[in-house]
Amino acid sequence: MTLDLLFVNISKHFLLTEVEKNYFHSKLHFRKLKKKEIYIQENQVCESAAFVLSGCLRSYTIDDNGFEHILQFAPPDWWITDMFSFISQKPGTIYIDAIEVSEIILLSRADQLDIFEKIPAFERYFRILTENSLVSYRKRVMDGLSLTAVERYHDFCKRYPTLIECLPQKQIASYIGVTPEFLSKIRSKVKIV
Repeated sequence: MTLDLLFVNISKHFLLTEVEKNYFHSKLHFRKLKKKEIYIQENQVCESAAFVLSGCLRSYTIDDNGFEHILQFAPPDWWITDMFSFISQKPGTIYIDAIEVSEIILLSRADQLDIFEKIPAFERYFRILTENSLVSYRKRVMDGLSLTAVERYHDFCKRYPTLIECLPQKQIASYIGVTPEFLSKIRSKVKIV
């Protein structure tokens, strides 16, 4: 399994020496997930953050009525984790599973903290990822309160352009907060450029 995609992602923020690359690589673990395989579930401590090499993951909650509410999709070149649980090392509140067969790279919280000590530039890299995640979640909450379903669908298409045609309509509907039937009506009327 190649780490090229991950190192390209990191190089957008800083360059690693060969020694640093080798040290970082020694802390990573590879995992292949089957379609629908659960990576993290509610009430579990999230031990690792996952970088997606191939496939696609999603994070979601399940309400008391059994309905899924999708929070995030993670196509290749994206990190995904239960941020609260990963940082606090307390049981989390979300599920993460594979939408399709996926290959991921795992970095444990303990190894992440060790890397921060040995390669301080990683602290900046993960701070930027965490800040971007926080901004994204806040925007998502505000958009859910103020945007129409059509506007939320447009935002979904901008955020996940590679997923528009390959995700089941039910999952896109869950992400934007509408029924699959209503999403079908939106798609029939809206042309995404």
